[in-house]
Amino acid sequence: MPTWDDVRAIAAKLPGCEESTSYGTPSLKVRNKFMCRMRTDPDALVVRCVDVADADALKLGQPDVFFSTPHYDGWPGVLVRLETVSLEQLSELIEDAWRLQAAKRVVAAYDRDRGE
Repeated sequence: MPTWDDVRAIAAKLPGCEESTSYGTPSLKVRNKFMCRMRTDPDALVVRCVDVADADALKLGQPDVFFSTPHYDGWPGVLVRLETVSLEQLSELIEDAWRLQAAKRVVAAYDRDRGE
């Protein structure tokens, strides 16, 4: 089961990621823009998505992994049950959130360095 330490390790590989807090819980940001954060009641990782449709697709496709609460309905993000998400899927989610918030030139340089 992935933990916040795994989330931090994934983000550490992405240029410009910084640890912060959001609503009194640990979070990750890039350019001071929200990527993800831990929350309680219920315990979950809140992750930024491309748009509401993307978030809805994740929730419909894997309701055991992705969900929402009324507070997050209509927001482009999902809540992730860390106890059910795979490390590979978690990595993809965090990288996608980073790509949304990072500067385009930084993303392009990252892709170039990886040979993409």
